[in-house]
Amino acid sequence: MPERTLVIMLKEPNPGRVKTRLGRDMGMNRAAWWFRHQSTRLIRRLGRDRRWNTLLAVSPDIGGLTSRVWPLDLARIPQGSGDLGHRMHRIFRTLPPGPVVIIGADIPGIRRQHIVRAFDALGDHDAVIGPADDGGYWLIGMKRVRAVPPGLFSGVRWSTANARADTIRSLGDHKVAQIDRLRDVDTCADLAAVDSE
Repeated sequence: MPERTLVIMLKEPNPGRVKTRLGRDMGMNRAAWWFRHQSTRLIRRLGRDRRWNTLLAVSPDIGGLTSRVWPLDLARIPQGSGDLGHRMHRIFRTLPPGPVVIIGADIPGIRRQHIVRAFDALGDHDAVIGPADDGGYWLIGMKRVRAVPPGLFSGVRWSTANARADTIRSLGDHKVAQIDRLRDVDTCADLAAVDSE
C-alpha cells in the first residue's frame, strides 16, 4: 500500500512576512506571534501520527530548512518559487508515489479525524478538498494514480471567493470529494469567529 503523506505548508513567522492581512488588523508582531503558536500546536497535533508521513514544506527555502521554529525531527522540503498554485503543483508532481494531502498552518480547527477523512475520501476519488467559509479551502489532496493535470491551479483567483471553484475547474475530469468545512484565519473577525466556535 503506497505511503500517505501529509504536507503542512509553513512560512517562517517573521513579522510582516506572514499573515499580513491579519497583521493589518492587529499589528504584524502579534500576527506573527499568533501564527508561530498556531503552527506549533498544529504540528504537535498532527505531525507524528503513524497513519501518515508528515512533511513540512517551508519558506523561505534556505532559512526554513534549518529554522529552529519547527521540530527538527520532521522532514522538510523547500516550497520553491511562484504563487501558491505553482508551489502546491510542484509538491504534487515531485513527491514519491502515494496519496498526498496538503494543508496550511492557519486553520485552528484541524484535527486528526479531518486528515483521516481526507485520505479515506481518496479511496474512491482522484482529489479531495476541504472547503473554507470564504470560498477558498483549507485542504487539498490527490490520490496521484492518474497524472497530475498540467493545468492544475491555472487561473485560480487566490484570496477570493472563487478560489475553490477555480481549483475544482482546474482539476478537469478528476473526481473530487469535498469534506468538512473549516475556517481559516485571515482577519481579526476570523479569529473572533474561531474563538467563539
